[in-house]
Amino acid sequence: MNFKERVYSVLIVSSSEKFNGSISAVLDDARFFPVKFVSSASSARRQLLENSFDIVIINTPLKDDFGISLALDVCEKSGAGVLMFVKAEHYDDVNSKVCVSGALTLPKPANSVMVSQSISLLCATRERLMRMEQKTASVEEKMAEIRLVNRAKLILIEQLKMTEKEAHRFIEKQAMDRCETRRSVAEKIITTYQ
Repeated sequence: MNFKERVYSVLIVSSSEKFNGSISAVLDDARFFPVKFVSSASSARRQLLENSFDIVIINTPLKDDFGISLALDVCEKSGAGVLMFVKAEHYDDVNSKVCVSGALTLPKPANSVMVSQSISLLCATRERLMRMEQKTASVEEKMAEIRLVNRAKLILIEQLKMTEKEAHRFIEKQAMDRCETRRSVAEKIITTYQ
């Protein structure tokens, strides 16, 4: 899928209606959907438990928390990109606390060009993270298949007194002859002998 074609889900955590209106104007409906608004860190945490988001935008301070712990939690527990807006006088302090976790920080007031650029950077980062997550999932699937095939080989060795090499060849041959995956053959062996 082309980078421009992807649609990103957004959670905006802000208690300011004025901020919500201005950030909505920057988020194009064709590229950002759904866009959900909550006004507190606790509401944001509930939303994050129920849904996954590509981007989380936090306008500090929040009603029940400043927002730093929320940003750190989101960065630690998900692949969402985080953008925090803080008053200019707090920028250096907040940025030093959250940048190591991967969150971006912008001082308020921020112009629309800076906000758009930051959101584009978050989208690019999210794309990279999604590719890494896909690679990790693929490696985990391959490792699970290897464990399953090894378990089936062990059963063949114990039950049919095959050598490891014979058990391996048996699984490979069954997979080729039946046009099945090694995983499928291994699952059938495990089911048959257990």
